[in-house]
Amino acid sequence: MQLKEKIQRLKPFDILLKGNLMGLEKEGLRVSRKGGISQVPHPYALGCALTHPNITTDFSESLVELVTPPLSGAVEMLSFLENTQYYLYHHLPKDQNFWPTSMPCVIRGETTIPIAQYGTSNQGMLKTIYRQGLANRYGSVMQTIAGIHFNYSFSNKFWKQYKRLFAPTEVLRSFIDNGYMGLIRNIVRYGWIIPYLFGASPAVCKSFLKGYHAHSLVEFNDSTLYEPYATSLRMGDIGYQNLAEDEAGVKANYNSLSHYINSLKVGMQTSCFEYEMIGVKRHGKYQQLNTNILQIENEYYASVRPKPFLESNKNSLNTLSSSGIGYVELRSIDINPLLSLGIDKPQIHFLEAFMLFCLLEPSCAISTSEQFGIDTNDQLVAHEGRKPKLMLMYKGKQISRQKWGTDIITKMEYCTALLSESHQVSIRDIACRINNPDLTPSAIALSQMKSRNQGFFDYTNSLSKKYRSEFLFNTINKKHFDYLDHQAKVSCQKQLQIEASDLVDFDTFLTEYFIKYLKN
Repeated sequence: MQLKEKIQRLKPFDILLKGNLMGLEKEGLRVSRKGGISQVPHPYALGCALTHPNITTDFSESLVELVTPPLSGAVEMLSFLENTQYYLYHHLPKDQNFWPTSMPCVIRGETTIPIAQYGTSNQGMLKTIYRQGLANRYGSVMQTIAGIHFNYSFSNKFWKQYKRLFAPTEVLRSFIDNGYMGLIRNIVRYGWIIPYLFGASPAVCKSFLKGYHAHSLVEFNDSTLYEPYATSLRMGDIGYQNLAEDEAGVKANYNSLSHYINSLKVGMQTSCFEYEMIGVKRHGKYQQLNTNILQIENEYYASVRPKPFLESNKNSLNTLSSSGIGYVELRSIDINPLLSLGIDKPQIHFLEAFMLFCLLEPSCAISTSEQFGIDTNDQLVAHEGRKPKLMLMYKGKQISRQKWGTDIITKMEYCTALLSESHQVSIRDIACRINNPDLTPSAIALSQMKSRNQGFFDYTNSLSKKYRSEFLFNTINKKHFDYLDHQAKVSCQKQLQIEASDLVDFDTFLTEYFIKYLKN
């Protein structure tokens, strides 16, 4: 059934989409006033990263991650993020800033990037050793790249009505899983449009690529490298990825949930010679969790992932298998340095409409040849997305970026009939970027750098200081601050409880963990 007919049949039930939930995970480096990554541990006042639901760390002790709970709309979600980011500024030492771009600040070598620490529990050590493995496999520098993840789920009431209309005899759980996997395949197909429209990392500090393999970037000034038509270097071949997977023949298969789970488990059970050379332990100290292509499934750096509503102490893949997909995580979003939060309401509205379009648009299986075209498109858009007359590959034929982008936007506009007038306005405003690349964040950022005669670091550092001053000038949201004060206290209590509850040593814990992890 085609998109327009689906929309017409769903229109009487559009109220059910009001029950959809969304959330954000925003990463950002703590940076010293001198411009380097902070060497100071995660501030104790922010709570314990292992157990805090809203303020944690990613790869580095200095890479903060702000997490909203699942909320019902853009306004509520952005308000939570804004108040949490204000809380972060309020608790940062005076000599630190929160870096407002995806690409990192000045990098003074691998050893200056402190790996995140999560305490002495087996659970905490697992997280730290996994990150040590990432450092040994890919280098710590790559892990300093930050981004925003957009999490989205359709309400159960919507799924039930959607099934009644289009697959009344199918089992609900199967229908939901198949629906989400179809959505994910379409995100993979059409996802190039996200870095084109919202990519904001066309340049990088030279220190990021010091000692790096050959690349296509050129000199912007004596401190900065860039690509003239780049949209998102973060999503390009110098960005956050692990190329060893392709060399070893492991690629996530999105053609069904079982295919996806099995394809990642292959990577988690196949040893890699290169990682065997690193070893699991060196001088009695863990260097990685194992020597397999993937230590755990999170090591697969995908632009989108199916996620379960995770129960505590259960791994993601087995929970996906037993409980099904709870939501979709879109991971291809750059932090926009032009915005104090890195993202705004029109972009959220666009992403919500994009999710609905990807659900309702027909979604066949992805063949090997189509996947090759998808990978090529993604790299072209990341590095040359704003190039005039750029041609992409769709259905085995070349198509211009403008033509394909306009087709996607048109279908998304159809979908806004099920959402709101505000969604329609947001999409119309953003759609202007399809035929005018100068309106994209990547183009605007480069234009500002040129007009101000600033390289990447000086430009970004000035913005980081500006946003800090603006946030600290705001009035404190006492209710939210009290909530986060409470979460900080509770998170440290929970970490102590976890540490006190361990019954086996880490070697035994790790062995048992993977036995449970990889069971069918």
